[in-house]
Amino acid sequence: MKLADFVAVMERIAPPSLAMEYDNVGLLLGTDRNEINKVLVALDCTPATAQEAIDWGADLLLTHHPIFFNGVKHIRPDDPETGAPYLLLRNGIAHYAAHTNLDAAPGGVNDCLAEILGLTDVVPLSPDGLGRIGIRGGDTPATLGAYAEFVSKTLGTAVRMTGSPNSPVSHIAMVGGGGGDMFRQACDAGADLYITGEVKHHQALDARFLGLNMLEAGHYETEKIALFPLIRHLQELTNDVQYRLTLSEAPCLARIF
Repeated sequence: MKLADFVAVMERIAPPSLAMEYDNVGLLLGTDRNEINKVLVALDCTPATAQEAIDWGADLLLTHHPIFFNGVKHIRPDDPETGAPYLLLRNGIAHYAAHTNLDAAPGGVNDCLAEILGLTDVVPLSPDGLGRIGIRGGDTPATLGAYAEFVSKTLGTAVRMTGSPNSPVSHIAMVGGGGGDMFRQACDAGADLYITGEVKHHQALDARFLGLNMLEAGHYETEKIALFPLIRHLQELTNDVQYRLTLSEAPCLARIF
């Protein structure tokens, strides 16, 4: 498959127009290879995932989180921001990122999160398409404490909670990744529980003041669940490309207890 054709497929799945203004999505590193035959899929472009792409013979590294959020004035192998792109560039491997556009896209990160956590009647949480809100499915626990345990087991993560464990939950809003700043939108939308990957201390305090229960379930864990569905979708649209979910990626902050 030609690189331009792969980019066109990704833009169908996660249109760049859905990305937030601050974001950096699309083809971030090009390549002079004529064909894209192998694509490694990961959350992040790190030295480990870049090296895995090299070792596997990938032509492109597809990630959720982009590189080069800010202006880059140098590319060095010993710089945390540019070490991984340096490896890709040296080996002629392209890099494509689908970030907030994949968060907002139908079937993207937040739809996958809502599905795996048992929500029904799911709709976007905000006008820009970020986040989802829905009704707790009948097969899931009805109290905050029990639902928190369900989330922990389902996502394989440690969960932090604000609110009484005995509080009933029915209307649940969620944003995969770092969505702590959207708790007010969840409250305004009528949610009694808000789930996201990262919550700051003052956000938890404000949510508690508003009477909104919150679960912090890990940035990595609330986003990684979208990678297999993304690969399946790509396989349906590009049957001449081989995809592989990274074997070297792990949570940045690992659960130790």
